[in-house]
Amino acid sequence: MTENQGPAHKKNLTRRRVILAGGAVVAAAGVGAGVVATASAGEEESAASGTTAGQGETCYRLTSETTEGPYYIDADKIRKDITEDKEGIPMTLRLKVIDSDTCKPLKKAAVDIWHCDALGIYSGYESMSQGGPGGGTPPSGAPTDLPTDAPTGTPTGTPPSGGPGGGGGGHSEPTDDERYLRGTQLTDQHGYVEFRTVFPGWYQGRAVHIHTKVHVGGKMTDAGYEGGHTCHTGQFFFAESAVLDSAKEKPYSTNTTTRTTLTEDTIYDRSGVTGGLLELSYRRGKMARGVVGSITMGVDPDGTHDGTGL
Repeated sequence: MTENQGPAHKKNLTRRRVILAGGAVVAAAGVGAGVVATASAGEEESAASGTTAGQGETCYRLTSETTEGPYYIDADKIRKDITEDKEGIPMTLRLKVIDSDTCKPLKKAAVDIWHCDALGIYSGYESMSQGGPGGGTPPSGAPTDLPTDAPTGTPTGTPPSGGPGGGGGGHSEPTDDERYLRGTQLTDQHGYVEFRTVFPGWYQGRAVHIHTKVHVGGKMTDAGYEGGHTCHTGQFFFAESAVLDSAKEKPYSTNTTTRTTLTEDTIYDRSGVTGGLLELSYRRGKMARGVVGSITMGVDPDGTHDGTGL
């Protein structure tokens, strides 16, 4: 399976059911002594260069569109906590969605996220996943995502056929009824949603990442949130230093699958925040206690980007 980018395939979402289960509450993250805060590493410091627009508000470039990948399940779980007791480093993911043209927050937009567990397994597709112990060694040493003429390591290119996703090659039908680490919420009046999850693991062929979609133009009905279209399909990425810190903790430390670094990934476009690079905060040496990840997504609410044609 491949994840090569190309023209976005425009297709309206004719019917989308989203049953709202509580509003998203986003609180400011406290920063104390010993907190590691990272949103960039090496070339990732070329984050979305904001331009000030009126009353000190910051606008962001349009966030990069990426492939949907084969393991998307439409609006299956409407919830804030998506962990379902999966083992891993607790993670709070705070997302804000704004109109990249007007800088105004998008309220009542439906935001999906989905990702693999600490050992690289996707719910709904466990039999197709290749995560877990076996082959290779866990990451060690200094971060390897610094800009170089030739990245260290052996790039794996695209994921192996049948491997877990995030790859192209069309949608795959679920093979099981598991739905952990998947969820959908509606943004509040300020454009925010917050998810509780675990720090993702890795599998061969892809850097650590989280998938996302933003849907707008629908409306609440007795059956849920219907109609509208997908205006953004993207992925969130993690600084290499944070991934190396996670690899020191169980169960990540038991995952011996060959790992693809951020610079070796075929989807991340190296544009920093614009490309989906998360800002991460956690206590130095105590990552197991939890991580906060945040990002603002600049989207075109009038565009259609379902990620199936990339």
